[in-house]
Amino acid sequence: MKILSENRKARHDYFIEETFEAGISLCGTEVKSMRKGAVNLKDSFVSFRNGEAFIKNMHISPYEQGNIFNRDPLRDRRLLLHKREINYLFGAVKQKGFSVIPLSVYLKDSLVKVQIGLARGKKLYDKRSDIAERDAKRRMDREVKERNQ
Repeated sequence: MKILSENRKARHDYFIEETFEAGISLCGTEVKSMRKGAVNLKDSFVSFRNGEAFIKNMHISPYEQGNIFNRDPLRDRRLLLHKREINYLFGAVKQKGFSVIPLSVYLKDSLVKVQIGLARGKKLYDKRSDIAERDAKRRMDREVKERNQ
């Protein structure tokens, strides 16, 4: 499994309740561009339309040798999920106030997969407490390392 791109900001801004693996419908030049690592998940999200899931605002840079076959870098791309997964995610978004966001894009057996997460937004005080915990852990690790030397 080779990770092509990660959305690190997502884990800072959201509590990830559940994760799902989804395929993604791409054209050839987009796959070539993704293999080079030219994909950005920042500010991307999943929306639902006509019983299908689409990923929006995922930027895939145009492939340099693609000429006329290149597509719009920010176009909506269909996610390939089972119908029950789509219904579950759609129900959670509508009723419970969750969001569905992409967490990472990776290659799995030469197929491009997207890990999406059912997420609940963090408040400012949640973010501050996470930062304080991370700093405390770093400080403890540093002190343990100094004592062992």
